[in-house]
Amino acid sequence: MARVRVRSWRAEWWPVAGGRSLGRRFRWLWGAYAVSVFGTWLAFDAFSLIAVLVLDAGVTEVALLSASGLAVGAALALPLGAWVEFRPKRPVMVAADLVRCAVLLSLPAAFALDALGLGQLLMASVVMAAADITFNAASGAYLKSLFPPEDLPEDLLVANGRFEATMWTATAVGPPLGGMAIGVFGPMATVLANAVSFLLSALGIRAIGGVGSIGGVGGKERQQISPDGPSGPRAGDLRAGWRHILGHPTLRPLFLNTVLVNSLMMVSAPLLAVLMLGRLGFTPWQYGLAFAVPCLGGLLGSRLSRRLVARHGRHRILLVAGSLRACWPVGLAFVGPGTPGLLLVMAVEFGLITCAGVFNPVLATTRLELTPPDRVTRTLSAWTITVRTVTAAMTALWGLLATLTGPRAAIAVAGALLLATPLLLPRRERTARHSALR
Repeated sequence: MARVRVRSWRAEWWPVAGGRSLGRRFRWLWGAYAVSVFGTWLAFDAFSLIAVLVLDAGVTEVALLSASGLAVGAALALPLGAWVEFRPKRPVMVAADLVRCAVLLSLPAAFALDALGLGQLLMASVVMAAADITFNAASGAYLKSLFPPEDLPEDLLVANGRFEATMWTATAVGPPLGGMAIGVFGPMATVLANAVSFLLSALGIRAIGGVGSIGGVGGKERQQISPDGPSGPRAGDLRAGWRHILGHPTLRPLFLNTVLVNSLMMVSAPLLAVLMLGRLGFTPWQYGLAFAVPCLGGLLGSRLSRRLVARHGRHRILLVAGSLRACWPVGLAFVGPGTPGLLLVMAVEFGLITCAGVFNPVLATTRLELTPPDRVTRTLSAWTITVRTVTAAMTALWGLLATLTGPRAAIAVAGALLLATPLLLPRRERTARHSALR
């Protein structure tokens, strides 16, 4: 019997958050995600802040810290992606949360003993990056298993919209609270809070119950562990993920666009931190506020995403929102001291984040819908590892560029290059079933 869909005025007004129940298991998953993402954004840029404020690191050291953590973490995650594909997903997610909790707890312990150095920050960054990639790949496969095939596209868009709205809400609230917490309790306060958030996330995921799997029907997961799957981590098995991405006419341009956009946006983060906290004299709470208030735009964009897709179609939203998000970052090169500089950062980030809030749920839904269930984890791992690796290389390169030209000029170069990235977006719409049924 077909499921009856009840729509109300609230569902029309809140197209992402209301009017559609996705089940108890999703609510537990969503709650665990909310706790961990709030902790993560409370500790916004914690490693860079600790490096600058505690260890007196310069622009090159901060850039290399960010780049090395991403690159080595991606290398560690490389063999795990294929191995996780053929394992129950919930235990992997719980283990990743517990690893991240333990790593973060080691930092305040070393700080209390006056033994904290850049080497430990680097090791923590590496392990956190590997655990993040593993968790995100497993959670993507697990999310897809929660919904029946006949409702998959709409349920995925609703679920990803809720995740996106939660993330931007946390991003709006977390950084200024984290900046104030650092000012009152010291530089390790937010690290401790983030560690606790990962512990609570692990408990929430464990409370979901059932079998964590890679496929499911009707919201009841069924364990699908292939007897032909790898008995241990093998990097070569991840090639199936890259083959799927590069062989698909829609995923390939979205992948190339995402890799370049993310890396060119991220290279400016450590440079902007050094510029604002150092040369321009902003305090940590002002720095956090500059990136927190604009995140209301992400909440707005994620709320509108589903309605815009219903009205204009998925392909047009990917093309328009994906193009608009690349137009803003060049403005960060003109940030100055005082209130005008703070308002400029807020305006640029608001425009960027609003466009990203529309684009990201549609991208995440498209990627999951176009990927067969037995390749979800490997595809997501390959996607994330590539993004992290390219971002790491670009961050290191931009650190050297900033050393030669200054942070402001390096930020301007990244912003100018971003203006060309919309050329990589898919120009023609492809059907979802073309790949999913292959």
